[in-house]
Amino acid sequence: MREPDGPGEGRFDYGADPSQYGELYLPQGTPRGVVVVIHGGFWKAEYDLSLGQPLATALAAQGWAAWNIEYRRVGSGGGGGGGAPETFDDVSAAIDALAGLGVDTSTVVTLGHSAGGHLAAWAASRGRDGAWPDLVPVTHVISQAGVLDLVASERDGLGGGAAAALLGHAPGPEDAAYDPMQQVPLDQPVWCVHGKADTIVPIGQSGTYVSAATAAGAQAELVAVEGDHFVVIDPLSPAWTEVLEILDGIG
Repeated sequence: MREPDGPGEGRFDYGADPSQYGELYLPQGTPRGVVVVIHGGFWKAEYDLSLGQPLATALAAQGWAAWNIEYRRVGSGGGGGGGAPETFDDVSAAIDALAGLGVDTSTVVTLGHSAGGHLAAWAASRGRDGAWPDLVPVTHVISQAGVLDLVASERDGLGGGAAAALLGHAPGPEDAAYDPMQQVPLDQPVWCVHGKADTIVPIGQSGTYVSAATAAGAQAELVAVEGDHFVVIDPLSPAWTEVLEILDGIG
């Protein structure tokens, strides 16, 4: 793993809060596009963007600009102050900040793990109804073991009630603006890469989402891989090779 320190790289703030920043990694030569890396951790403050740094390094080595973002999360600690709508405001603002970073935003892929997978899919819908600015639209989504159905997440007790902590109440129909399952169909293609042996976010989260999305006429695909919840964010794993193959088909 390397720190972003080449020409044009580094840390850039997109707001005044200590958690409102991202790390930009650039490849040699012209980037193939931008991948927005969104870390997981059930939206909790104790997890941070260091989880995404190995992926950002690997993406830059493959020719992509990688924008590894931080955002306000739920709970105490330096990343606190999040929830709905703050966490969502931050992710939207971080993506829109790409417009000022000197990179071509014609291809913007959101790549998120676990709770970050939820945010990656959500970000593709954020321009609907003018609820959030959409200065830099998302063009493709790759969810890695994503929490894509908040209602089912709470019903199944994922993350010890993490979805309810995020929203401030048990998720329901009134939370459609925050819940990818309630936002199908998306206009953008979605790939759901998920470990078959995942016990933290079961693969059914991805499978049910893909079934609903394709039934609604969207382009969505389940990519089931061998391994657990974390294999999808290991740049040395076959699961990561699957992610790179998806990206090869994009740009």
